[in-house]
Amino acid sequence: MSNGMYKITKPENEQVLSYLPGSPEKMELKKCLERMISDPVEIPLIINGREIRTGITGTCIVPHEKSRILATFHKAGPREIEMAIQASLDAKKKWMAMDWDHRLAVFLKAAELISGKWRQILNAATMLGQSKTVYEADADSACELMDFFRFNAYYVRQLLEEQPRCSKGMFNRIEYRPLEGFVFAVTPFNFTAIGGNLPTSPAMSGNTIVWKPASTAVLSNYYVMKLLQEAGLPDGVINFIPGDGSIVGPAVTAHPMLAGIHFTGSTATFNSLWKSVAKNLETYRSYPRIVGETGGKDFLFAHASADSVSLVHAIIGGGFSYQGQKCSATSRVYIPQSLWNQVRQGLEKEMADLKTGDVEDFTHYMGAVIDQKAFDTISSYIDRARSSEKAEILMGGNCDDSQGFFVSPTIIETSDPHFITMEEEIFGPVVTVFVYEDGDFEKTLDLCESTSPYALTGAVFARDREVIQEVEKRLAYSAGNLYINDKTTGAFVGLQPFGGARASGTNEKVGSKQNISRWMSPRTIKENFNPAKDYRLPLMEEA
Repeated sequence: MSNGMYKITKPENEQVLSYLPGSPEKMELKKCLERMISDPVEIPLIINGREIRTGITGTCIVPHEKSRILATFHKAGPREIEMAIQASLDAKKKWMAMDWDHRLAVFLKAAELISGKWRQILNAATMLGQSKTVYEADADSACELMDFFRFNAYYVRQLLEEQPRCSKGMFNRIEYRPLEGFVFAVTPFNFTAIGGNLPTSPAMSGNTIVWKPASTAVLSNYYVMKLLQEAGLPDGVINFIPGDGSIVGPAVTAHPMLAGIHFTGSTATFNSLWKSVAKNLETYRSYPRIVGETGGKDFLFAHASADSVSLVHAIIGGGFSYQGQKCSATSRVYIPQSLWNQVRQGLEKEMADLKTGDVEDFTHYMGAVIDQKAFDTISSYIDRARSSEKAEILMGGNCDDSQGFFVSPTIIETSDPHFITMEEEIFGPVVTVFVYEDGDFEKTLDLCESTSPYALTGAVFARDREVIQEVEKRLAYSAGNLYINDKTTGAFVGLQPFGGARASGTNEKVGSKQNISRWMSPRTIKENFNPAKDYRLPLMEEA
């Protein structure tokens, strides 16, 4: 038992390295990329610390050069899923009994390991397996993952310190227990840091985890798992089981000891998991905590007072960084007629030299989209715009999957604010612009608020402070993260807690104390130093 309330200093956000020509980090990363390309690996399941090979396999390819195979990974079947659940339940007793400071030390050490030899391993795996540019990869798999480990540890310590007041004659306290059972972590392809955060944030509070990574991010997530093992994570605390969602999901949600789901992915998949939980509700030991961040159809709303140059760069940065494969990516834009010519000309000029290609070439701003399915979906939306009388492709619109899954950054202008690319999530480098008459500002604000079922991120561009205030109030429930004169992407752990509501999730902000508290089950304990000796109250006596 800890004999002190040890202090964890509030962290500072880790900074992206320069990767300038001749820099040590660039040379080290280039070597790591070469090794990873030339030496494909076999990825097992990791259950109770043991490597398990099922013989049922999938492959990790390079999206920007799809003929390259980076890894073969084994998939979990019903037997392995049950093994992982049992391993998590068996490990629970020792892990939850471990002093909080020793639990957190595992993840604080993991952060330090990333700042050393693991940084370029994670970056290379993310660049190759998920087609991220060097800047996007380092910001994600290195900086943000370190931030999650450090800030979440800090938040756990803060929560433990939150205790009730003690009145005279009594001792009140709250203990923060883990949930009763295991937590199911389902992680996406687009952020290695989310892959690392979703299983570890519940684990910090003493929970044990069954982790299903996205099949298109198994390589980087596997290295995160190996990193955690090197940092001293005990066997069985996190069990790594790649596999088909149609097999893993139903098996896990049917188990009576499911205590929670930590999810990032599509709205449809999250809805399916929630329905499975509802169907099995009466079988559970306790109500599972369901925490999810899902889709987005993120808006940028410009007022006539906006700065057009800033607007241009916000559209490019918010819409096309990481090929628009961010749930926070700018996807629908509302621009007043008085600004449109300036913005259009600015976009044409700035996008003229925006390079798409192999992310191993550091001059490229964009790589490929993640896989064939994503390519086909995105290109189908572009085809719809190309064939419609209500839309015009102004820039980009080129799709080529001959070598890799490349979609050029695309700007569509539509005369219909309810055109399909204004309403449906595309998850690719496609931005649709609706130009409104300056006098229709109020009407267009209502359109922006009501068009999408999602409510993840949004941006307002204006220099008029009264307009900013009005938009902030009118769009109060349209975005969980609202940006004023900034792009819709790039939330930092500890600075802009991230998450949305409506069809975008449950809005328990990742990288914040709110999220961490969801993985705790508080117990209030009152000790009375002067127990009553008589149940009778003085007022019960008659004079």
